[in-house]
Amino acid sequence: MKVLFVGDVVGRPGRDAVAALLPGLRKELGVDLAVVNGENAAGGAGLTATLALELRDAGADVVTNGNHVWDQRQFAGEIDGLDFAIRPVNLPPGNPGRGWLISKGALVVNAIGRVFMGTYDDPFRALDAVLEELGDRAPKVRILDWHAEATSEKVAMGWHLDGRFSAVVGSHTHVPTADARVLPGGTALVADTGMVGPRDAILGVRTDIILGRFRTGMPKRFEVPEGGPVVFNSVLVDVDDATGRARSIERVDRTVGG
Repeated sequence: MKVLFVGDVVGRPGRDAVAALLPGLRKELGVDLAVVNGENAAGGAGLTATLALELRDAGADVVTNGNHVWDQRQFAGEIDGLDFAIRPVNLPPGNPGRGWLISKGALVVNAIGRVFMGTYDDPFRALDAVLEELGDRAPKVRILDWHAEATSEKVAMGWHLDGRFSAVVGSHTHVPTADARVLPGGTALVADTGMVGPRDAILGVRTDIILGRFRTGMPKRFEVPEGGPVVFNSVLVDVDDATGRARSIERVDRTVGG
């Protein structure tokens, strides 16, 4: 099974890039399962049902989330109606939605880190609990969208799940890392996939806004710039669906426009 994981989609430029590139990449790379992180799809902060469906129509089989999952308040009332969308599994009890699903014969889980992130439940125990709950019902192919900040925590999760998950792919920082590899137990790992968003920006946000915040410390609403080149960061994982072990992981990076 070939799994394409697409990094955090930022605003309309990111959504347009997914629509422009994902269908072709699915054919070119022979993708069986496409997982897209959509937590920044709504103007750079959050997701709505309409935009989640837009990503699905562009070729996403599963849409994952992160710390911005409820930034668009309406999404809390919409997510339960989206059978292809998940949110971090280790959010506290009482949150709507679910943290995992099975798509195309693969288990896809979304989890969020705690280092420099927030007060979430223990993600390591949460992943153990998912596997314990599923038991023998768990598919061999298992993919984790690991939405975390600290590279140490990200890599630690890879080793924690080595041999139990096919891939642990990082999201959240919007900056792709060069550490993609397969661990000894057969788990593909990359600390961060990157993003799909404006290249000439700071993590997908207008440069003047971020520079102003750093220089003055004053808050200002984030805005996603329109126009200019858009980067498309993703990773392709080739998994032996009989064993669940990853054969390889490779970066798939493109640029649209500019």
